[in-house]
Amino acid sequence: MRSLADWLRWQETLHPSAIDLGLDRMHRTLQRLGWQQPKCPVITVAGTNGKGSTVALTSRILRAGGYRVGTFTSPHLIRYNERIVIDGREVSDASLIAAFERIDAARGEDTLTFFEFNSLAALLVFDTAGVDAIVLEVGLGGRLDSVNAVDADVAVVTSIALDHTDWLGPDVESIGREKAGIFRAERPAIYGSRDMPASIAEVAQQLGTPLYRLGTDFDWQSDGERWSWRGRASHYDDLPRPALHGELQFDNASSVLAALECLSSRLPLTREAIEAGLRTVTLSGRFQVIPRSEPAAVDWILDVAHNPAAAQALAGQLVSRPADGRTLAVCGILGDKDIDSIASILRHSFDAWVVVGLPSARAVPVDALAARLAKLGANIATTAADVAAGCEAVESLARAGDRIVVFGSFLTVGPALEWLQARS
Repeated sequence: MRSLADWLRWQETLHPSAIDLGLDRMHRTLQRLGWQQPKCPVITVAGTNGKGSTVALTSRILRAGGYRVGTFTSPHLIRYNERIVIDGREVSDASLIAAFERIDAARGEDTLTFFEFNSLAALLVFDTAGVDAIVLEVGLGGRLDSVNAVDADVAVVTSIALDHTDWLGPDVESIGREKAGIFRAERPAIYGSRDMPASIAEVAQQLGTPLYRLGTDFDWQSDGERWSWRGRASHYDDLPRPALHGELQFDNASSVLAALECLSSRLPLTREAIEAGLRTVTLSGRFQVIPRSEPAAVDWILDVAHNPAAAQALAGQLVSRPADGRTLAVCGILGDKDIDSIASILRHSFDAWVVVGLPSARAVPVDALAARLAKLGANIATTAADVAAGCEAVESLARAGDRIVVFGSFLTVGPALEWLQARS
């Protein structure tokens, strides 16, 4: 019998391309599996940034309301099982293997991608578990992403910015059109940023999708440590701040409340559930602060921040949360990202940089990445072959009162989180 690790290694080699957007293979395999669209409400979340936070907030509020929720996110930080969660618990190896066996038996001549296997497994696991609600995070784009095989009852697009331009188009209008591909006729869609590409509204109008827009159809206002929200049919005053860091979390939380308002007849929620979800939500790797007392009193901040918009948000969060001492970076960025823009945005945020190599064919050699960052104004302290070595190096540089920021990729943050957990 194959282990989970064996299955995952095999899936990485099955399809000739790591990324091959399209829904035909998904639809054929789902039909052979006898799968049907879920009877429970489905919320699908797309967007350039804010997807993970939106999924986490949605799930936590619904769970606080007593609902059994299945969530699908990607990529993972440490364990593949993180991608499929039911009621706050990662799926077991046994459940994954059982799903993979069913998928392999049903795929016929189709050579599925790694992500298609992942998406199919999530749908089978949720179907078996009998959840009350499903929250799906789009992997890439929207229109041709494998999770779009599911018809969303509410579609959420968190934000549009430049990222994955090789796949989604060269500008925000093209990217917006691709992400709006998760919209369905006569089913509500939420747009969670104040700047909306015209293509979002165009797709909604063409499909007959009711579109709810932040700043127009719903909005929020802060009042110190509390905030208020108003939607089309309801409003809440004096809410607790979302437990996730950053002012952008108000946008994300507002979008979640708008989506849940659209589902209120099927998933009614009390104010107490909403407050509990806002207070208790957690999400690894998004401005995640981990204090450490040994060998020095240093805060570690983990933030994926792998595109210019996310880098801008990280820079703002660092300004709003100043350190007593220096701010040191552990940075690893993949070669298909906009390295120059990310570095230009963050070059003044760090006193020193430790540049690390990443375990990916898409990675830039560490010395080449360091030279590129230095040319853009980064003060390079040293380089390291991998993230663990980079964490060791930066910790030796840190003094009490400093803070260490790990950023640039899931492949940077995941190993750093694992390194910190091993030493806690």
